[in-house]
This record gives sequence, C-alpha cells and structure tokens, in this order.
Amino acid sequence: MTPRGAGSFPTPQERVAATATGSSLSLWAKAIPDLVAISSPSGERTFAELDANICRVARALRRRGLLAGDPVAVVLSNRPEFAEVIHACLRIGLRYTPVNRHLTAGEIAYIVSDCGAKALIGDAALGELMVEAAAGSTGPAVRWAVGGEVAGFERYEEVIGAENGDDLDDPVLGNRMLYTSGTTGRPKGVLRPPLYSTGLNALTDAPRYEAASGQLNLCTGPLYHGGPLVYSLLMPLSCGVGVVLMERWDAATALELIHHHRITHTHMVPTMFYRLLRLPEEARRAADVSSMQYIVHGAAPCTVEAKRAMIDWFGPILWEYFAATEGAGSSISPEEWLERPGSVGRPPTDDHVVIRGADGAECPAGVAGRIHIKRVAGADFEYFNDPAKTEAARRGDSFSVGDIGYLDSDGYLFVTDRDADVIVSGGVNIYPAEVETVLLTHPAVYDVAVIGVPNEDFGEEVKAVFEVASGVEVGPQLVDDLVAHCRDRLAKFKCPRTIDVIDRLPRHDNGKLYRNELRDRYRHPPTHRRVDAVTDHLQFPANAARVDPIGPADAAP
Repeated sequence: MTPRGAGSFPTPQERVAATATGSSLSLWAKAIPDLVAISSPSGERTFAELDANICRVARALRRRGLLAGDPVAVVLSNRPEFAEVIHACLRIGLRYTPVNRHLTAGEIAYIVSDCGAKALIGDAALGELMVEAAAGSTGPAVRWAVGGEVAGFERYEEVIGAENGDDLDDPVLGNRMLYTSGTTGRPKGVLRPPLYSTGLNALTDAPRYEAASGQLNLCTGPLYHGGPLVYSLLMPLSCGVGVVLMERWDAATALELIHHHRITHTHMVPTMFYRLLRLPEEARRAADVSSMQYIVHGAAPCTVEAKRAMIDWFGPILWEYFAATEGAGSSISPEEWLERPGSVGRPPTDDHVVIRGADGAECPAGVAGRIHIKRVAGADFEYFNDPAKTEAARRGDSFSVGDIGYLDSDGYLFVTDRDADVIVSGGVNIYPAEVETVLLTHPAVYDVAVIGVPNEDFGEEVKAVFEVASGVEVGPQLVDDLVAHCRDRLAKFKCPRTIDVIDRLPRHDNGKLYRNELRDRYRHPPTHRRVDAVTDHLQFPANAARVDPIGPADAAP
C-alpha cells in the first residue's frame, strides 16, 4: 500500500536500473519521503533527508577533485553519516573502504595508505587518533571530521551544508573494498565486482522485505564489518525498509530496542546469542519479541545448544550463512537446521564446496578437511595490489581461507574448526602473526607463539606463550610491560588476555611452530587458579606464569 503523500512505489525494472547507478535510495526518497530510514543515538534521517545528504556529500567530494574509481577511507561509528558517505561513494563511482575504528593510529594509517585513499572521513569522537592516522598515511588530501572539530580536518556538517541536495544528473555506480587479514599479519583489501551475487538465493530472499509495511532492521554490529554492513544497512535500505543503529552491542539494550521499535529483522553473531540467553529470565519474559520475522547469523560457529535455545525463544526464524569476505559457501534455513543441527547448509551447487585433505585429494563424505569454495564468474575476488597472495588463496577454480569441515552424505556442510593460525573471538578474526610480530619487538621476549584458547563468551580468546630472553626475571612487572607494549601498538581486542612462560616452544627443525600441539595443550580450561590483573606478591615459575592482564575483552561485534 502506498503511504499517504508519497509517490508511487518503484517497479522492479526501475529498481534494477537504479541499482545499476547506485541510486536505489533516490527512488525511496520519492516514494516514502517521510518514512524514517535511519534511527540512532546520533540522529534520525527520513528517506528524503538521507537521500538529499547523499547528494550533498557526492557533490562535495566531486568539488574537491575526486573522480570515478578514486578510493575513500571511512572511519565512523554507527551513525547516519556512515550511510550518507558510503551511498554517496556508490552514486559517483568511488570505492569506499570502511575501517575498524578500534584499531590503533598506525593500523588505520596502513589501511588508508594501502587502499590509496584520496579522502579520509573520520569520527570527531576519535580526535587525536584521526590526526595521528592522517599524519601516518599517504594520499588523503581530503579530510573530513563528522560530529565535531578535528585539527587539519574540514567539518563534515559545514562541507555538505554548502551543497545542493537535488538528484544528480549523472550517477555512476561505485564499489566497496573491505579489508581482511592473513596469517602474515598485514591486512589485505578484498576487491570484488560492484554487483556480484552471493549465489545464496534462499538466504537473500528470506527477509521478504516490504517497504512501508512497518518492518525495521536492528543493526547490532559495527558497520565496518561486512555482515552488519550488508544485512543490516545496505539490503534493508535498498528495499525501502528503515534501520535502527546500535552504537555498540549490549544484550539488554538490544532486547529493549526490539520491544520498543517492534523490530522485525536483524543480523547477529553467536556471541550476541550467548549474551541474550544469559539475561535474567524476568527481563526475557518482559520483552515482546513477537514482531521478529528474520534473524541471520554467521561470522563464527554457533553451538547447537545456543541456537536451539534462540529458536525456542524467537521461533524458527534463524538463518545461518557460511562465508568469507572472499566469497560465500552455503546457507541454511531454520527448518533445515532443525533436521541437521550444527550444519551450515547445503551449497548452492554440488561442485560449489569441495573438501580436500592435506595431500590435496578430495575427501569422501564425513571426512574433515580444508574447505574450498568455488570461484564464481562475476563474483570472484582478488587481494588488492597483491597477485601473489591472490594466487596463494586459489586452487584452480576454487579458493580456501583455511576453514576445516566436512560434507555429509546428503551434501550438507559442517564446519568443525578454523585454520590453526586464525583466532575467532566474538565473530572477529584475530591473526596471531600480527600479535607475535609486536611481542617479538620487546627485548624480554626470545620466542613467542600466539594461539586461541576457549572462552565461554567469545568462543576464543588470545593467549601468548613465550620464552624469555636470557637473564630476564619473570614476574608481575614483566607481564605489565608486555601488556603495555601490546596495547601501545595493537587494538585492545587483539591483545593477549593470558600469558604463559614456558622453557621451549615446540617447533619443527625448519622453524615452523607446532601450533596444534599448543592449542591442544590449552584447549581445556586450566585446573589451577586464573590470576586476575597482576596483583602483589605473585611468584611466576619460569614454566607456569599466567595472568589475565586486561580484564574483559571489548565486545568484538
């Protein structure tokens, strides 16, 4: 039904044509101008207001010399301006890269430089971090600060306030490039075609979005991650459905927002499920979640118990996907999952996922090996400016990012593990080599290995196991020094939560670490007492030092 005072709804043909020029929101701005497109603690935008600001941002970027194909780095929190900036890029042919705002200045500067950004648009709340990141990077002559003043940056509100919000006469489709990291420790940009299809048609059709129907999507995670960006911003807005943005995850707040706004759709990661399920029973009973129609989750394995409990609570509306930034593997409906608990679905074609053993041979049904996903024409990836890494990830017409799993006799995929080098904490990948590189620069560290160990809330947490240099005294001061060393150079969520000192790390003769041996050793929680942030009078024998130096990790989503 067309809302009062609005224009007619766009036809499917009109929507396809608008998508091809990055102009989908301009259609909804005419059809449902007064409907709220974005609601957040930082402000609201109707579809008409959002589209007008998109046009203003686009004109301002063009006025400052940006041309189709130019890159833009975006370091913003979950706020309406994030949507304005990325949609402006999509409308004038720019390539935008969202950057994790929890990174250090040096880490942000690396991505800004590596992606070749000609514009850097950052959150004024990050203040000095943005100044340092800009100073440490190369290229971004255009620098805007959103929500306040930052030295050396133009103020976003003033910049776009000087521009016209009318439709552009010559829209050109842009693109995005997300960054992932490899075990070499350096982040790498993943470049894919602008309008690629995941091939997971059942998953993308399942939301059944209908403009002006009262549907709302709750964005629970940071928009610099691909899952929330696609499933909780780009998809609903392109269908004329509004979005409620959370600035940061909190289970009680999420439940309250679902109840208050009558939320219908959301994207989550398993850590969020665990937190919701641990809310007091009275709080869970008091919240009306009957409005919910669709929950999609991915990014990390989910326990069968937690997913079953979520289905019992919210109903059979949980869809799951298995994918990487580089490509999609499979998805599973709630009905299928209840028949095959633990599966992540049946790949779209029989040859889309292949399981290979260490010798490269295809594994039979039920036998675990490395998961290889088919490279699909029109949706293939490349690592930006790094053909060597691109080729290393490929195997003929497939690729692998190191996930381990098996296909059952009916072709359903089960993911059993992650590659030994990658730590998955709260749905976020943490790469040991990056942390190890930082620790090895400390003079007290002779050798080090970083691994993931079980964490009840986040799935895994970061543990550092190291050998001390000759003559170094092991004790609380050393641990304090190592923690400070890491936190000066790494984002908090990458820093070790526990540190052990051992006599010798298990390594091959060629120097390669027996990382699996370490993981197996620490896979079960220790029987000895966990020591909280270095207290007085602790003694650490050289083979058993253990601390929890930084307390609870940041909620990764």
